[in-house]
Amino acid sequence: MSFSLHGIGVSGGIAIGYAHLASSARVEVPQYMLDRQYIDEELARFDEAILATRADLENLRANIPAHAPAELSAFLDMHLMFLGDSMIAEAPKRLIRETQCNAEWALAQQMEALVARFEEIEDVYLRSRQEDVVQVVQRVLKALMGHPSHLPLDVDFDSERILVAHELTPADMVIFKNVHFAAFVTDLGGATSHTAILARSMAMPSVMALHNARGLIRDHDLLIVDGRDGVVIVNPDEAVLAEYRLRQNQWRIDTDKLKRLKSGKSATLDGTAIELMANIELVSDIDAVKAAGAHGVGLFRSEFLFLNRDDLPTEDEQYEAYKAVTEALEGKPVTIRTLDLGADKQAPWGHTVADNPALGLRAIRLCLVEPGLFHTQLRAILRASNHGHVRILVPMLANFVELRQTLQRIDEAKASLRRDGLKFDDGISVGGMIEVPAAALTATFFAEHLDFLSIGTNDLIQYTLAIDRADDSVAHLYDPLHPAVLGLIQQTLRAGAKVGKPVSVCGEMAGDPLLTRLLLGLGLRSFSMHPANLLQVKQQVLRSHLDEIGPLAQKLLKNTDPEKTATLLGRLNV
Repeated sequence: MSFSLHGIGVSGGIAIGYAHLASSARVEVPQYMLDRQYIDEELARFDEAILATRADLENLRANIPAHAPAELSAFLDMHLMFLGDSMIAEAPKRLIRETQCNAEWALAQQMEALVARFEEIEDVYLRSRQEDVVQVVQRVLKALMGHPSHLPLDVDFDSERILVAHELTPADMVIFKNVHFAAFVTDLGGATSHTAILARSMAMPSVMALHNARGLIRDHDLLIVDGRDGVVIVNPDEAVLAEYRLRQNQWRIDTDKLKRLKSGKSATLDGTAIELMANIELVSDIDAVKAAGAHGVGLFRSEFLFLNRDDLPTEDEQYEAYKAVTEALEGKPVTIRTLDLGADKQAPWGHTVADNPALGLRAIRLCLVEPGLFHTQLRAILRASNHGHVRILVPMLANFVELRQTLQRIDEAKASLRRDGLKFDDGISVGGMIEVPAAALTATFFAEHLDFLSIGTNDLIQYTLAIDRADDSVAHLYDPLHPAVLGLIQQTLRAGAKVGKPVSVCGEMAGDPLLTRLLLGLGLRSFSMHPANLLQVKQQVLRSHLDEIGPLAQKLLKNTDPEKTATLLGRLNV
């Protein structure tokens, strides 16, 4: 019987092959009470499981294939860091002592507490890090209960195989380099999960969040995986199979053609130069930036250095990370966004979760009330500016007082470096994120007092439409083509042009090739996106003539009929 499943396409492309089901068995955790005399023995058993899991992860890291993506090592390092965190390595032992419960139950209870805290996080990327907590804990539980801690992938296939799993961890992805799979599909996960990031870096078609694929698909079922549209077709008929074989062949041809665009100039048909930058979270993302031929880094999310730890990164630790990226880009710009976290998570410096975290103490608001934290990061960024072209980007500016205070803090950091005799770029560019409607409406003021602006469309849409994009019940209302959103984008672009300051877009809209011509028509000349999307956007740029798309973009901007939106966008992309 043929049927289709729909999930989230996290890595584009089409794969056709036979299903290979990975074990979906989660560890069922027993609960029992211990006599006081056995507590020390139980604590020792827990410590042994932690050590065994650490050894397993370190062995995986030591045996990463030579051509594996650099992200694999970084993600295994993150899991090792989780494993050493006191919330996992020590807190369960306190529970064992206090309640005399078994180690498995104590660890499972601690995991549930940690997951609950992650669920309170408003930011979708940060919230998805709960998957890493669960994956690490599951490995320890398997060690405690004597189960194997890896997928049974030691098989040799003669034909294309598609892995079907309940979930996959970054550690599991290491095995993909030793056993070939054409694609994978999972019940759990999302577009911002580490596994999804790895899938994109490996150019492996993937669909996640299918919910019940593992239960509905059987071993050796013929599958079609469409990683762009998030569709999995099980046992397709001959007509559907033939159609997708044609699509697959065309996709391969198009992918090969895109690679040829890497070294060419980025300009429209009428000769207007367009800047294509990359967004990164990890130092190891630089390889992907170079592979895509990006003009630089338009957004370095520095908060990654602050995540999954009880302490704060030191100035030297931050400096070394920023320096590594800067030197690797050899003079190309590196735009480092200052810490963009907030009261929506239990931060190590002690702020509590707000009732409405999206409107609470976050981003630049948090930095300004934590001057020591902000001062340390600014010094690290400024020191890195001595090694290349570094720019500072300030998130979530909303009012003029915040801007004045921020510029003052930067001046104070510069003065402290001068006193210490440390070198930095005294003329470093400082820009602001336009992601709050108030900032977009007063963009001229911000443009006059900053060196550049960057539109964060993800939050701008969320705040403009009063929609939580992570809430499934209203996610369908999250509309980047809403005339109010497009109007704020154009208003910001015009404000920058008026005072001669560059404006870029660094949100998801910048990496969507279907929106490239629209943004060009609205006046955008600088895009920043995930490296995997850059060549597709570049292809759209090369096919565009500004005189032709400008009027069409204005029609779409003025359109208030949702039914006409798709038609107008289609005409724009002809």
